[in-house]
This record gives sequence, structure tokens and C-alpha cells, in this order.
Amino acid sequence: MTYDITPPITPKLAVWPGDTPLSREVLNDMARGDNIALSTLRATMHLGAHADGPNHYGKDAPAIDERGLDYFLGPCQVIRVEVARATRITPEMLSPKVSREMPAGGGNDLASRAAGPAQGSGAPGERTIHLQPRVLFATGTFPDPENWNRDFAALSVELVDFLHERGVITMGIDTPSVDLFESKDLPAHKAILRCNMSILEGLVLKDVPEGTYELIALPLPLVGFDASPVRAVLRTV
Repeated sequence: MTYDITPPITPKLAVWPGDTPLSREVLNDMARGDNIALSTLRATMHLGAHADGPNHYGKDAPAIDERGLDYFLGPCQVIRVEVARATRITPEMLSPKVSREMPAGGGNDLASRAAGPAQGSGAPGERTIHLQPRVLFATGTFPDPENWNRDFAALSVELVDFLHERGVITMGIDTPSVDLFESKDLPAHKAILRCNMSILEGLVLKDVPEGTYELIALPLPLVGFDASPVRAVLRTV
């Protein structure tokens, strides 16, 4: 089964306050007698489901076209989290469902991250999740992509470090940002930069059951850009 986790791209799609919403200029229209339809699009690159380039939150960091496609393609874990609005997800919120054991090699280099998920066991009677290299968090705190709410949940630095140590290379969320709306110093973004991980934001996960999938969410090779919209899908494995 395939799940489309990309919101429809329309002018109604909410963007960060002050950013550029989607607009379309129709240049040629067959209804007006033109021989083809032709239009121009203007919008922020942080539109709907999108991948951040590290240069969005790090000076002299790589642009989105410089990110390897492996960050956005491959085994993925969807985790549903009970988290209050305007708060950050912590590692404790994942217990006991997520294995807390460290992978062989510590998971801190690219080779160990590529080696696969950590193994371990949870409490008796609990089904333990063994993390995949890409993890998407379903929080339900940004339920309508067309209506902006400021009190969405975000990621904590402790969670970023916890997942990095266990081989995770990409973190995604069903909110506009991995940091809280009021955050100015962007601690989660900076922790992800320090760990050389990648970010997916603006995903639609409300209809996706918790579990393991294949993620396909490829950014465009926009040279020098700080982000790219993605057509994000999950396939059951």
C-alpha cells in the first residue's frame, strides 16, 4: 500500500507568517484560444512537505542540491507521539516502545548509520520498535495544512542526539518546523546540523499507521537553495 503524505499544493496552503504563499500566473490558456496551457509559479521553497537544506539554518552549510538522496529514500519508521501543543518531543516520550539500546559502533559515523536499525527489547508485553535510519513523527498538532496554528509541537535536542546515536540520518515531522514557532535560536535545527542529519517538515501523517515503510521524498536539485518541496510517499514493506 502507498500513502501520499504530501498536502495538496494550492494557494490556500498555509506558509510561515511573512513567507511567500503559492501564487500562479497563467501565461497561456487554451480557454482563451491559446494552443497550449502555460503558467508561472511563485512560492517559498518551504511549501507544504519539504526538505530543508542545511544552509537554511547553518552559515556556509550545504545547499539542498548538495544533500545525498539516501537521506530521503529508504527504510523509514513512523512513530505516533502523544505530545502537548507548543512542547518538544523528548526521548522519554518514546519509551517503552522504542529500543534504547545503542547500535554496534555507536551509530555516530556514516558507516554505522547505514548498517541498519538498532536491536533491543522493551518491557514485557510491549512491541519494541527497532529504529530505521529515517524517522517520521506524527504529533497531530498541526492538523490542517490550510490553517496556520502557532502551537504545534517540535523536536528536542535530546531527541535529536538520542536518534543520532541510534543510527538515524533523517528526521521528519507533521508540523511546519522541527523547532517551536517562538524559537529564535533553533536548537533542534542546530543539533541536526551538528549531527549531519536531514530534515523533512510539513508532512501529512494523520492516516498513516505507526510502523515501518519505504520513504520516497526526493528534493529537487535546486542549486544553492535552502529547501525544496518534495512529493513524499510511504510504501508498506
